[in-house]
Amino acid sequence: MFFVVNFSMNKLEHIGIAVADLEASEALFTKLLGVSPYKREVVESENVITSFFQVGDVKIELLAATHEGSTIAKFIDKKGEGLHHLAFEVDNLEESLTEKANSGFDLIHTQPKPGADGKIIAFLHPKSTNSVLTEMCQTANK
Repeated sequence: MFFVVNFSMNKLEHIGIAVADLEASEALFTKLLGVSPYKREVVESENVITSFFQVGDVKIELLAATHEGSTIAKFIDKKGEGLHHLAFEVDNLEESLTEKANSGFDLIHTQPKPGADGKIIAFLHPKSTNSVLTEMCQTANK
């Protein structure tokens, strides 16, 4: 089967990992990856605190809940700690959302929203991506 894609995803931008204890997970991933996190950031709208590691061209984003009702807290309660999402960089997030919707993907967000690390973000629903939560992101003000 052959597919034509108009708005490609440029690269894997980061891998999101849900964690229960951010400090313990930072220590674990520092030991595992051989690098320290370069940034911590609270994303109030998502009730999470993030910690980023740079590994080559890809980032690892640890996500810890700041509120028991947050999406990350619910994820950990249901599935445990682990892989939460894959994030792909795009050139134009609004156009990419339109193209993905027109291609039959279910959107969680129909409009970009502020995310961590200077990005605007939107998610595709995992029910349309083989159960993989997929984030598309673009550098803000681009």
